[in-house]
Amino acid sequence: MTAMTPPALIPLTILTGFLGSGKTTLLNRLLKDPALQDTVVIMNEFGEIGLDHLLVETVDEGMVLLSAGCLCCTVRGDLIATLEDLLRKRDNDRILPFKRVIIETTGLADPAPILHAVLYHPYLSLRYAVEGVVTAVDAVNGAATLDAHREAVKQAAVAERIVITKTDLVQDPDGLVRLHERLRQLNPGAALLAADAPAEAVVSGGLFGLDGKIGDVAEWLKTEAVEAAEHASHAHQHGHHHHPGQDHHHHHDVNRHDDRIRAFCLTSDQPVRQGTLDMFLDLLRSSQGAKLLRVKGLVALAEDPDHPVVIHGVQHVIHVPAVLPRWPSADRRSRLVFIVDDLERDTVERLWNAFLGRPAVDQPDAAALSDNPLSLRR
Repeated sequence: MTAMTPPALIPLTILTGFLGSGKTTLLNRLLKDPALQDTVVIMNEFGEIGLDHLLVETVDEGMVLLSAGCLCCTVRGDLIATLEDLLRKRDNDRILPFKRVIIETTGLADPAPILHAVLYHPYLSLRYAVEGVVTAVDAVNGAATLDAHREAVKQAAVAERIVITKTDLVQDPDGLVRLHERLRQLNPGAALLAADAPAEAVVSGGLFGLDGKIGDVAEWLKTEAVEAAEHASHAHQHGHHHHPGQDHHHHHDVNRHDDRIRAFCLTSDQPVRQGTLDMFLDLLRSSQGAKLLRVKGLVALAEDPDHPVVIHGVQHVIHVPAVLPRWPSADRRSRLVFIVDDLERDTVERLWNAFLGRPAVDQPDAAALSDNPLSLRR
């Protein structure tokens, strides 16, 4: 590798799940899989996971090496400091050159600050590639947990992959089907996996591959799944699908936290000017940042339509990690996928249309979203 060649990005996966979700058992199983050799796992406390039977030797204070070739370390104060320390040790050959990082969060944790830490940090964002969020959901108590805890809903809503645990304990198969349907409605772009899914399937499949290079962008975006869920939801709201005896009251239950979570996709057939895209994203995150759980996108820029830009955002932080060498498929539309909390699609769509200069049909307030529409046509 020459001095001018940047180091390959290190894929980073966030493993989360509410208290009692089976996250500990899942992580233990993943750590035994040879596919995760040369992986570093960052956790809050070793004691929570119970690693004694896997331990080979103590490498350093707060660090253990496992038999499967995984290195585990505890968060020492600040996560950013821990991630920087790992890079320092890796670059100085003080530890083996790990190929992947998994961050295991506490059961009550919101994954967003961890995503912020990597996406927004000027150095970490050059070395680590966010592979995605994996959320464990308990097959037996998952629905009740989603009802009772808003944090659990957000953990599922921002995930790329949701692992359904404890299915062997299920005594109500219909309840499990309803849980699957609920999770698909909450996050149509997430892959639903069984607890015994291969480790590679659990921690891979995001924007970046194990080599740190751009992977399957279409699989990461899941545009088609989000659009299909939108159409199904629209048909349900405007159709006559309620049959006597069917339980649909939960859609109107004020205690149902996921009624506030929405996933939708905005598109443009025409390339978007760089300045227009920047202004749209800046205004959106400054005005609605707290409500943007995830933003993902593939955008054709008017200045260079053959090389689409990948957009990745979490709340107030919008990160542009990569320009692709080519379009991943024949579909060259600009696509932005949003997972939002207590934010109407119409609000974001009006802003998008205003910046694109689209006619404000049935959108009387669209012009008000931009004080100076002429600035969009520079």
